[in-house]
Amino acid sequence: MINFLIDFFLCFFKLTIYLNFYVISLIVPLLISVAYLTLVERKVIGASQRRLGPNLVGLFGLGQPLADCLKLFLKETILPSRSNKIIFVLAPIIVFFCSLLNWLIIPLNYGVVVADLELGILFFLAISSINVYGIVLAGWSSNSKYALLGALRSAAQMISYEVSIGIILIATLLPVGSLNLTNIVYFQETIWLIIPQFGLFLLFFISSLAETNRAPFDLPEAEAELVSGYNVEYSAMGFALFFLAEYSNIIITCVLTTIIFFGGWTSFFLGNTLFFVLKILFLLIVFIWVRTTFPRFSYDQLMHLGWKVFLPVSLGYLIVNLIISFFL
Repeated sequence: MINFLIDFFLCFFKLTIYLNFYVISLIVPLLISVAYLTLVERKVIGASQRRLGPNLVGLFGLGQPLADCLKLFLKETILPSRSNKIIFVLAPIIVFFCSLLNWLIIPLNYGVVVADLELGILFFLAISSINVYGIVLAGWSSNSKYALLGALRSAAQMISYEVSIGIILIATLLPVGSLNLTNIVYFQETIWLIIPQFGLFLLFFISSLAETNRAPFDLPEAEAELVSGYNVEYSAMGFALFFLAEYSNIIITCVLTTIIFFGGWTSFFLGNTLFFVLKILFLLIVFIWVRTTFPRFSYDQLMHLGWKVFLPVSLGYLIVNLIISFFL
């Protein structure tokens, strides 16, 4: 009996250490990546406007993300007097937690993945859908008309474009015959899917901009109309969690796009990991370039594009790919 208890606690201890190691190895690089993505964004936007961007904190401004993190940590957390305080605190945690969950299924190289799910794409779509609840709860619990309107806009926008994204992914992956992300990369060892499916790539990329609430589809945070949208009442760590979740979703969207359309870590002339990172960086810079180049859509244009353009076109691609797959 004593030996059984000793073995049980040893196994439990090893499992705890193993899980903590995976969590830390996932969260720490993610937080660093998000922090320095903000610096890259400000530098790219500054260059597009013929400015230097952040350049005072550290060498070439490399200390700016650390200064921003310290500022957010030191700020006071303010809870609106008429808000639902429990839900108000839980909402950013839900959004941030959902953004972390999707990283569990992302393979970074051969065998380097926490959970190599056979239905990895379905898991990604499911977690992205749950993300909407955190945003709606944040807007409702703030007891602010600006926050509520921003949350409703965000929910409508994300649901609208998730439909198109789901159909686009099904149409793209019909030749692959699998929803496992590692198998998708193996399928592209001879030819990347962007070559035969370039139209679907464009649809997926633009839909991803809308799904992550990025310009020109950043209607939920439209400063001129809603001050800051669903997170207008948040400060300090609550605001930081929304911020981290948004940029984490941007990174994971670029990683997923690289895996599905650009062959993931497959490389013809560079090391696998290096080429994978370069492809992700290219897509991140395109995300930023779109923000600094295109004006914001109006809300009716946004909904029209999602339901009356992207949905019929993606359905058309799905039917064509079904016919091709059936005869080939």
